Amino acid sequence: MPTSLFRSKSSVRTLFAGVLLAASGIVSAQQTTLLNGSYDVAREFYKDYNAAFVAHIKKTTGKDVKVDQSHAGSSAIARSVAEGLDADVVTMNTSTDIDFLAEKGVVAKDWNKKFPGNASPTTSTMLFLVRNGNPKGIKDWDDLVKPGIQVVVVNPKTGGNGRYAYLAAWGYAKKKGGTDAQAADFVGKLYKNVPVLAQGGRAATTTFLQRNIGDVLVTFESEVVSIDREFGAGKVDAIHPSISVVAENPVAVVERTVAKKGTQALAKEYLDYLYSDEAQEIAAKHALRPRNEAILKKYAAVFKPIQLFTVNELFGSLGEAQKVHFNDGGQFDKIYTPGAK
Repeated sequence: MPTSLFRSKSSVRTLFAGVLLAASGIVSAQQTTLLNGSYDVAREFYKDYNAAFVAHIKKTTGKDVKVDQSHAGSSAIARSVAEGLDADVVTMNTSTDIDFLAEKGVVAKDWNKKFPGNASPTTSTMLFLVRNGNPKGIKDWDDLVKPGIQVVVVNPKTGGNGRYAYLAAWGYAKKKGGTDAQAADFVGKLYKNVPVLAQGGRAATTTFLQRNIGDVLVTFESEVVSIDREFGAGKVDAIHPSISVVAENPVAVVERTVAKKGTQALAKEYLDYLYSDEAQEIAAKHALRPRNEAILKKYAAVFKPIQLFTVNELFGSLGEAQKVHFNDGGQFDKIYTPGAK
C-alpha cells in the first residue's frame, strides 16, 4: 500500500485503510504509478482492466506502469479526492460525484466532453438479486412493496448505487402511469421494507449474503458476476424487472493530481483505453454494458431485454434529481424514516 498517499489527511487514511489494492507487483525505480479512485463494486473489473492496460502500455511504449485502486461508495471517494487523495483518475457510477469535484476545481469543468459517450465508457442498470430458487417469488418492483418482503439497498445519500435504485423505483411507478404523488407513495412503501441502509454497494452485498439479511438485494447488474466470483456461483438468482434505469459510469482525469505528478498523458491514455475493444470485452465479461454496440450484441445472453429509461428523461439530470430527492430536506428525507414501519 502506498502509504505516502495518505499522510496529508488522517480522515482519508482512516477511510481507505485496507481498501487500496495493488494491481501489479513491486514498483521499480522507473515505473510510473497511477491511482484510480473508484466506486465500491467496480474493483474486480478494474483489477482485470488494469492488467490489460499495463500490458498495453508495455507493448506499445516499452514502459512499465503500475495502477493502484482505491474503492468506497462513490460519494465517499469523491469527498476523499476533494480532501486530498491523490487519485490520477476517478471512475464513478454517477455524474454528480464528478460534478462535485469539478465544482471544487479538482477536475475540468467540461469533464463530460473529454471522452466519448458523455465520458462514460460503460453503463449498467439496476437488477434484483434474490436467494437461490427465488423463494419469495419476486419478479418485479411491485413485489418489493408487499408486506413481509425485506429489501436491501444502498443509502442514496452515500452511494450512486442507492441513488439509481431509488430513481429506478420512482421511474417504474411513473412509467406505469403514476403521478409524482403516486411515485412518492410507491417508493415510500418500498423503503418501509428496508431493514437497514447500506453505506455502499459492497456493504449491501455483504449484508445480504454474509449477514443473511433480506429477501432481495437491489444493485447494479454487474454485481451478479462479482458475487459469483467472490461467493461462489449459485448463491443468488438475478431477476430482471420489467423496467429499470440506465446508469452511466462516468470517468475523469484529476487535473490537480496529474499536474503535480506529471501523469497527464498516461492518465488520459488510461481512460481512452477503456473504449478499446479489449477493454469493452473485459467490461462485458464483468456485466458492465459496453458502449461498443457489436460487443454489447455479442453478450446478449448477459444483457437480457429490459425496458430502460434515462435519468434525463424523467428527472432532467442527475444534478436535478439530487436537488429534488437526495439533498437534505429533499423527497427521500420526507419518505424515509430510519426504523419506521
